[in-house]
Amino acid sequence: MSFFSNIFGKTGSGLDLSQVINDGAFLVDVRTPSEFASGSVKGAVNIPLDAVMQNLARFKDKKNIVVFCRSGNRSGQAKSILEQNGFKNVFNGGTWEDVARLVK
Repeated sequence: MSFFSNIFGKTGSGLDLSQVINDGAFLVDVRTPSEFASGSVKGAVNIPLDAVMQNLARFKDKKNIVVFCRSGNRSGQAKSILEQNGFKNVFNGGTWEDVARLVK
């Protein structure tokens, strides 16, 4: 997420990320399994960045997808991979701590 979207809580599409998350988004932590095991977001699944391509089927038929990581860099890459493969409902949540604060 950009600096301004972090401040205002809006996604690039103008949707409120908190609303997207709490509306049942598919939450995907793209960090390594060991990073995921050390703490993540309630209800999130772990699909490491290097495994996103092999797991595209897991993203099918999801209303909204929120990807996140440690800094927002890997989740940005995951978002690009998903969009290049036809997914239009992908949001970069930034850090896992940012997303965790939005989950109700």
